[in-house]
Amino acid sequence: MTLLRDDDLAAAFDRAASSYDRMTAASPGYHGHLRRSARRLRLPGEGSGLSVLDLGCGTGSSTRALLHAAPRATLTGVDASAGMLEEARAKTWPPSVSFVHAPAEAVGSTGAAGPYDAVFAAYLFRNVTDPDAVLRTVRDLLRPGARLAVHEYTLSGRAVHRAVWNAVTSGLVLPWGRLHGDVALYRHLRRSVLDFDTAPQFADRLRCAGFVDVQVLPLPGWQTGITHTFLATRD
Repeated sequence: MTLLRDDDLAAAFDRAASSYDRMTAASPGYHGHLRRSARRLRLPGEGSGLSVLDLGCGTGSSTRALLHAAPRATLTGVDASAGMLEEARAKTWPPSVSFVHAPAEAVGSTGAAGPYDAVFAAYLFRNVTDPDAVLRTVRDLLRPGARLAVHEYTLSGRAVHRAVWNAVTSGLVLPWGRLHGDVALYRHLRRSVLDFDTAPQFADRLRCAGFVDVQVLPLPGWQTGITHTFLATRD
C-alpha cells in the first residue's frame, strides 16, 4: 500500500481522533512505556525552569507522560492534526501546558519556535515525509547541550520482532480500524513500521543529523525489539 503523508495523514488522524485513546488504552504497556521514555530524558528539578517541546503530541498521551516526568516544566505540544489536538485540549491541564497546531516540519516558524531545553517525539518520525529534515529542525530548536528523546516503533532487525508486529497488527490493530471506519489509517500505521528504519539505522540517522551521545534503549513486554527509546544530545 502507499503510505499516507502530510495533509492526507493529518486528515486520517482527524477522522480517528475520537476513538484513538480507546485504541491505545487497549495496548498493554502503551502509557507506561511513554512515561519510561519521558523519564529517560532525566530532566533535573522536576523540570523547574525548563521549556520542553512535545513534537507530534497527538491526543496528549505523550504530553501527560512528560508532565509525570517533569511536573514543573513548561510544556508545549505540537501536532499536525487538528482533530487530535482537539482531543488533547479537551483534557485537564495545568497552566504550564499549551498546544500548537502545526506540522513538525514547520514548527520553527510558529509560536513554538523555542529554544527548548528538551524535545520529546513519540511515534513521529516514521510518519513524516522527510525525517532528516525534521531532525535538522529539532536540532535547531534545542539549546546547545539539550537532549532529544524519541519514542518510536523501530524494529530490531530480527525476524521474530517483525513477525510479532505483523501478528499484533493483523489480529488487533486492523480489526479495530475496520470496526471504527479508520482502516486506511491503521493499514498505514502497520506498514509505516515495516518500511521505516531499524533501531540501528535510526541511531545512525540521528548521528548523521549532528546529534551526539546517541543511545538506543529497549522497552519491556511485548514491545521488546519493536519499540525503543532513542536519546541524543545537541552538541
